[in-house]
Amino acid sequence: MKLILAIVSSDDSSMVSSALTKNSFSVTKLATTGGFLMSGNTTFLIGTEDENVEKAISVIGEHSKKRKQMVPSSASYGVGMYTSFPVEVTVGGATIFVLDVEQFKKL
Repeated sequence: MKLILAIVSSDDSSMVSSALTKNSFSVTKLATTGGFLMSGNTTFLIGTEDENVEKAISVIGEHSKKRKQMVPSSASYGVGMYTSFPVEVTVGGATIFVLDVEQFKKL
């Protein structure tokens, strides 16, 4: 048995959740915040048999897309002088961890 931790953008959360449920995966959703852009994410906890891991990853990948976003940045031009300018970054997609489960009990 495996535990899949999948971190996706909140923008894609409902589509990923619906697709996983539609494909018979049991899913727990946690609201989380990313460290880089401090943006909202959803972390999915999915327990599944070893042979279903690739299918779950495929479903997540189909419904969590990368996209470009402009974010403010600043540069220093001497002591106390700053200017702000936008920088394009890639956001979205999914970060997935697959962990071995030693024991599973449903009480």
